Amino acid sequence: MRRRTQIAHSHPKIVSWIPTGYLIRGNKKKAEAFLMEQRQTFQLPAEDTEAVEKGELFADYLERWLKIAKSTIAITTYSSYDGMMKSTIVPWFRKTGVTITELTAQDIQDFYTAQLARVKSNTVIHYHALIHRALKYAVKTDQLSVNPADKVDRPRKNGFQPAFYDKDEINQLLACVKGTLIETPVMLAAFYGLRCSEAVGLRWNSIDFQQNTITIQHTVIACRLSGKYEVIARDTTKTKSSRRTLPLAAPIRKYLLNTIFAFVCAICLCLFDFVVRSFHLA
Repeated sequence: MRRRTQIAHSHPKIVSWIPTGYLIRGNKKKAEAFLMEQRQTFQLPAEDTEAVEKGELFADYLERWLKIAKSTIAITTYSSYDGMMKSTIVPWFRKTGVTITELTAQDIQDFYTAQLARVKSNTVIHYHALIHRALKYAVKTDQLSVNPADKVDRPRKNGFQPAFYDKDEINQLLACVKGTLIETPVMLAAFYGLRCSEAVGLRWNSIDFQQNTITIQHTVIACRLSGKYEVIARDTTKTKSSRRTLPLAAPIRKYLLNTIFAFVCAICLCLFDFVVRSFHLA
């Protein structure tokens, strides 16, 4: 049996060992010397030399960084980052061919300028947050000495002008959803100003009919993961301040109690029908 000396390298087309010709026993020092010689004389194939010298493409680094960061960020943040990278950021920087070590503030600024011609500045601000965070990790792990995104001013945020439903519009909305599965979440969202995720995530155990309170502490969202839409239920809210306890208004309390009563009656009718059918079959 012959000893095979392990030679460390990352090229996928080359076998990871070569035969030394030495017997396993009594030739440890010779095998180690052979290994050292092979490592010193080893060279990458010509087609890979230039890529190694230039370094990792920034587009490839972004994809690698997101895999690392996945376990440290919220699933919704990961979904958002993944979407932005695949649709816009990675294709742009892959086309430029810039490596992470060659990346400059001007490269990032050129990207922002091009995107501002097609999307609002708020979207570019999200791109900036992603790129800055990814490069911050590169500095932390000594891949870069400085973060080039620090030298780029992010665009000015768009002004937001909220639009509110008036009384007639609210009544029209409630009339449209009356008797449907979304009637309750729509009514609660309209009355309390809840986010969609908060209204959908509301549970019966969050409603205290004794103290007449309603606690917002659960959310349900839908996001795209690995090309598929998934529903994510969480025992958290978007921000800490979003976790709040609200007074259970008398009209809402009455509506919810009536909803529970109607639900219980429906179950009782189903059970009664089941018992009657079972009796006749017997």
